[in-house]
Amino acid sequence: MSDLFFRKFRSTLFVFATVIITASCEKASLDELRTAEEFSQDLPPASTINESVFLVIDEESIDNGNPPNNFSETDVNDQIARIGQRQTLRYFQNNVGKIITLYTGEVGDEGWHALKTIPGSWKNAGPTTNGTRNFLLAGPGLGGGNDPEKYLDKIPDVTPLRATGLKMLTGKTVLAVVYDSDVSINYSPLNGSLKGDNLGVVAFDVLEVRRRTDGSSGSLPSVRIRIRSVTEASSARLVLFSNAPVPRSSSEPFDVNPTATVPASVFTEAP
Repeated sequence: MSDLFFRKFRSTLFVFATVIITASCEKASLDELRTAEEFSQDLPPASTINESVFLVIDEESIDNGNPPNNFSETDVNDQIARIGQRQTLRYFQNNVGKIITLYTGEVGDEGWHALKTIPGSWKNAGPTTNGTRNFLLAGPGLGGGNDPEKYLDKIPDVTPLRATGLKMLTGKTVLAVVYDSDVSINYSPLNGSLKGDNLGVVAFDVLEVRRRTDGSSGSLPSVRIRIRSVTEASSARLVLFSNAPVPRSSSEPFDVNPTATVPASVFTEAP
């Protein structure tokens, strides 16, 4: 009789514990959902874009199959990727105003890069007198022409962004060319290769930068963005992130945690 009682008691206790755990998980999911909804509701409406910060983004942040969005190939133009591709990525074209989260790579394999120096060859390449816009238009040697990658190697001061640099972009609108592979970075002196196939162009507001807790120890922050119109962003004043923090090497500083206070960002007219 005593054994039967304890068996029933254990069975009842197990069922009760299962119900509590399930309810807790459901509550956590609802809490996360409410947090996301409250975040969206607290945001001011998208304002007119007065200036756009020019970046390049690679496959560590936007690519088909990448978490947390798991974009399809057509979402990110993978099926039409090529040197000089400058169409808006399909997902971004079709979801202006939507808020999503992007991951930004790892220390030493960053996904977001700031350009601080526009070479004179870019300005001279045409079709305009502005080197940044010539790159955005895939001008000769900048994605187009007979030698489409002529001016895209060893570009000085291509700066990979880690936690501090990402946090400094909060509240800014970004206009970026997206690469289908890694942007290759060399240190001492800092320079980068912008050769390779492109997926196209994206634009978004940087809303929030948070430390990742679901990746590796070297995972860079997740960034919550609001998708913007590429046409509107490219029509605005283009600026360079001139004081983006410069990493000493591929591993230093090990900057993965966006602190509450960061230096004020400085932007200069993109020449």
